[in-house]
Amino acid sequence: MTSGQNEDEIITSELEEDKKVPYHFGEKIRTVRERKGYTLKVVAQKAGVSESLVSQIERNRVSPAIDTLLTLADVLDINLEFLFEEYHRKRPVEIIRSGERRSIKEDDIEYSEIARANEGDGEHSLESYKLMIPIGAHTHRGSYGHLGREVGYIIKGQAQLQYENTIYNISEGDSVSFSASAPHTLVNIGDIPLEALWVVSPPQRFVH
Repeated sequence: MTSGQNEDEIITSELEEDKKVPYHFGEKIRTVRERKGYTLKVVAQKAGVSESLVSQIERNRVSPAIDTLLTLADVLDINLEFLFEEYHRKRPVEIIRSGERRSIKEDDIEYSEIARANEGDGEHSLESYKLMIPIGAHTHRGSYGHLGREVGYIIKGQAQLQYENTIYNISEGDSVSFSASAPHTLVNIGDIPLEALWVVSPPQRFVH
């Protein structure tokens, strides 16, 4: 607290800031506190904050600073994933507009992002992209293998999947899935540019 500032002024300031915050934790903090039989005063004393501030947080009147939130979570023994799951639930759908789609090139092969990796998905994180391979060209990165799994669908053209020592011919409408740990290369063996939809987990290309 700065000189000349009282708690009411701080709360007013935080109330204004709260309008910009898309998520709240109050209901969960209050529910856990009541289940444990703690009073506002007990929690406030253990957390080293005022009883009024805890009350404001529980009513979602104030968005707590991260250190205050972590302290309250520690005092009440609340799992952080439990606290933040509402934040993830408020963003169940992510849309990538056609004009905002990221794309990268590796040699003459183009990857256009379809689904963006989400760090909050942890081990279930994935990426998806549209793959464009010119006639006679092939992918490179998977030639040494990597962790995870891949799923592909051929939109247009003919391809050859070279997986370890085996060759698989796949055409328009075919799909393929495999462990990415073995060396693998996708080759365009057709007479038109190859278009394919690919899903990779964990993400390999669009990781930033």
